[in-house]
Amino acid sequence: MKLFNGREFIPLVLSVIAFGLGIVLSPYFLDLKYLYNHTSLFIETGILAIGMTFVILTGQIDLSVGSTLALVACTSATLLSKGFSLPMVLLSGAVLGALLGLINGLLIGKLNLPSFVVTLGTMAAYRGGAQILMHSKSASFPLLGLAKTPMSAETIFLFSFFLLMLGFGILLHRTVFGRWVYSVGSNLEASIYSGIPADRVTALVFTLNGLLAGIAGLVMNSRLGLARQDHGLGLELDAITAVVLGGASIYGGSGTMAGTLSALILLGIVRTEMGIANILPEYQLAAVGSLLVLSVLIGNVFNRTRISRKPRPAITLKS
Repeated sequence: MKLFNGREFIPLVLSVIAFGLGIVLSPYFLDLKYLYNHTSLFIETGILAIGMTFVILTGQIDLSVGSTLALVACTSATLLSKGFSLPMVLLSGAVLGALLGLINGLLIGKLNLPSFVVTLGTMAAYRGGAQILMHSKSASFPLLGLAKTPMSAETIFLFSFFLLMLGFGILLHRTVFGRWVYSVGSNLEASIYSGIPADRVTALVFTLNGLLAGIAGLVMNSRLGLARQDHGLGLELDAITAVVLGGASIYGGSGTMAGTLSALILLGIVRTEMGIANILPEYQLAAVGSLLVLSVLIGNVFNRTRISRKPRPAITLKS
């Protein structure tokens, strides 16, 4: 399985251009410490994008990850306020995220329901659950004792993210399960006839995606020191954009974890630039949506170019 397919270099080149524009916009782009500290703001998006890579590679979509993040965040803070120990709260949050993802996976993998409709419904249901728990209020959450460690909180978050990226990258590119994921996304019927348990693969992919969304919710709670029902609002768009912009086909079967990482770098730079320029959040959302459309167009052009360059089989005429 290829770790690189060529398209992940496109967002890297765009990142260099965007970084140059950032230097023109603000001197903060020459301050590496500022940029390093600012990267922690995109940790949750990065974690969601890891799981979304698996989902899109199977030819599916998950619109509920932001709501899953919020429900896990609010549930964890509620349990903590009820007197549960912090380790139990963290474990419960991860398990809850996996269970929420499993619900999606069973409905899509076992019952063959369309992922867009299922996750659109659970997006509303999970967000509603978070609102019921919080009632438009916020709940405090500890910083997991990060202030007592010799490393900064930003370093710990980044290190944890890269460990997750590395671990799930190995799972995707170096295991049988990863090959099954690509096979299911490339040709579902052929993979079933080959003996691949496509329904289980789909269910497990959504479970892993829910687990990562739950971890992202716990990270956001810890980073901000509180839980709110609007945590993760709109992050599903950023995660999907990162995966598709990184070279994954929205139809499944093509993409790499390296491509997702390169697109995350680009999105981080663009988001930081817009923040420095005091661009309103709604305009930032429009820009990310435009990037998503642009990434799909680039993918179509790239695929057509690759197909046109393939040598055609010679045709011999019988005499």
